[in-house]
Amino acid sequence: MHVVLGVLGIVVTILVLLNRLQEGGIDIGWLNPFSWYRRRKYRKHHDLNPAFKLDSPMDVAALYMVAVAKVDGEMSKEQKEKILSLFNSEFHLTMKEATDLLRSSTHLLGHTSDVYDKPHKVIERCLDKVTKEQVASICYLVDEVANVEGEPTAQQRKLVTEIKNACPQEAAGKW
Repeated sequence: MHVVLGVLGIVVTILVLLNRLQEGGIDIGWLNPFSWYRRRKYRKHHDLNPAFKLDSPMDVAALYMVAVAKVDGEMSKEQKEKILSLFNSEFHLTMKEATDLLRSSTHLLGHTSDVYDKPHKVIERCLDKVTKEQVASICYLVDEVANVEGEPTAQQRKLVTEIKNACPQEAAGKW
């Protein structure tokens, strides 16, 4: 019985000391394993690169097209016009919507170079939404953008190959 009372006394003493530390301004909440797990899960979900959070196959295809155009540096006028015309014809967007999509894709790509290193992570979130036709369309679109200025460069060929490998081979339409 005296052992149980001793253990209870130690537990109460520790709790009182922790309470006094907290009142004194020392935060000990990081010791809680349950809140640590929640914070870690939240951080993994929300601190991702915005390019890796795309959940629409159209946005993914647009980002891939802009990435192929900008892999060697800045996008040329011919590449920009070709991308806008492909957005207009393939995605059935108005010119304003196509311009907005190009602008947002360029903005996403401008803040990171991770898209060039890990193109498979861009399409990862929408793998279940991509159809066979969309995969074929993505491959066609990146080829078209790569061939705008004649023969694609070595970096463009490498990126196009990585993008095609990132696309699912057996997908489950139209855009």
